[in-house]
Amino acid sequence: MPVKWTNERIDINQRRIINGADADVIQLYPMKHTFAWDAYNTGNANHWLPTEIGMQKDIEQWRSSTVLSEDERRAFKVVLGFFTTADSIAANNIVLAAYKHVTSPECRMYLLRQGYEEAIHTHAYQYIVESLGLDEGEIFNMYREVEAIYNKDNFILSFNEGIFDPMFKTGMLETDQKFLENIVVFSLIMEGIFFYSAFAVMFGFQRQNKMVGSAEQIQYIMRDESQHLNFGINLINTIKQEQPEVWTSEFQAHVVDLVRRAVELEVTFAQTVFPKGIFGMNAEGFRQYIEYIADRRLASVALPIQYDVVNPFPWMSEAVDLSKEKNFFETRVTEYQVGGALQW
Repeated sequence: MPVKWTNERIDINQRRIINGADADVIQLYPMKHTFAWDAYNTGNANHWLPTEIGMQKDIEQWRSSTVLSEDERRAFKVVLGFFTTADSIAANNIVLAAYKHVTSPECRMYLLRQGYEEAIHTHAYQYIVESLGLDEGEIFNMYREVEAIYNKDNFILSFNEGIFDPMFKTGMLETDQKFLENIVVFSLIMEGIFFYSAFAVMFGFQRQNKMVGSAEQIQYIMRDESQHLNFGINLINTIKQEQPEVWTSEFQAHVVDLVRRAVELEVTFAQTVFPKGIFGMNAEGFRQYIEYIADRRLASVALPIQYDVVNPFPWMSEAVDLSKEKNFFETRVTEYQVGGALQW
């Protein structure tokens, strides 16, 4: 609807993640949700493109008959098969659903940046597939053909049904909780559990000095996804503050149940990736790792942990876990201002 002529200034106290005034979405200042603006600026500073990363060593290793075992090749392809469509699913959710219901202009700014980064990630997977001469049809269609990937994607997509409806509107308790559920699923589960366990597989290759070009791209993607996850956590916690009525005990129990269901789906995926185990990792050890990650996601939104387990793969913490991200962003971000080489 047209913006009404007025000399009244926008009241920052009326800013909301959802259910703010319609006219507020086009006026960036006064800014209330500064975490979103900080994330937007960090994303811009961290800009990268997959074609900046050399793939020659990966090509040689993939063509070699001795460098990679058949189990390693299978694990690499299955993880890549999950990645190829996951970022497109995330991008569609941002562009077609979440963006139009968010009424914070600074949050919208970051959502636009996040959507672009999802496109870069999909580009990266295509670049890896093309560089290695993999069967594009096989890799990009795995979300239909590999049951463990299909089940994860189908679980995520099932939460789009309400929010994608053209008639869907926030402003009632039921629809506000539906919107919040969508953010929980895409942030805590999709980007906080499903992505992170797959990242760990690629870092396993890197620790063996295998497929290092592919792993370097995944490191850049992990850095972006960490920002996406942290932004989502901030969205959830801010909506809880602005609209405490949505965070009912029933809704909290629902979130815990969703996370527990996601853990089981991810364990099944791990069994597909690691039927025999590689790099000292196996499906049972990975179950514990997934449970450890899930507890941290729950704790980030002040929900009770469910598993109370230790990290079975401590080496993963250096590359994957959120305990290292704060230090990573504070001390390393200047190295990426012009897309330079990734150093750890």
